[in-house]
Amino acid sequence: MTSTDPVVRTIIEANLYMVLATADEGGRPWASPVYYAHADFREFFWVSSPTSTHSRNLAVRPELGIVIFDSQVPISTGQGVYMTAVGEQVKDTELERGMDVFSRRSLLHGGVAWTPRDVQGEPAIRLYRATVEEHSILAKDGQPDHRVPAHLGS
Repeated sequence: MTSTDPVVRTIIEANLYMVLATADEGGRPWASPVYYAHADFREFFWVSSPTSTHSRNLAVRPELGIVIFDSQVPISTGQGVYMTAVGEQVKDTELERGMDVFSRRSLLHGGVAWTPRDVQGEPAIRLYRATVEEHSILAKDGQPDHRVPAHLGS
């Protein structure tokens, strides 16, 4: 693991919401904050309506960007985790594991327990997953705003 690991891990663990950046078929961008849970900092789960803009976008264009950051820090001191990922609605055969990950974090933050039944049938809310391809953070090297890869190791 590299020295960036603690930064990435701390930011992801300390925050409740991530911003999804999706695009529709024509490339029109859309950003949405969602509550998330993660598995090993590489899989991120959230629940949404399949009719929401970001869900419809993922159905036609699964590539997405994600950012997690603390918006309460003083100006010029912020740090964020930027991720490229592929998103999808979680298949029924994988719901048990995904809902377990999501439910454990929900309970940790004062939310409710979730089960696969909560994302099947009506009301129409579904579990989604982003599988991260790359993590990066802002370089803190005195140069203008740019990102550097963050390697989490195996």
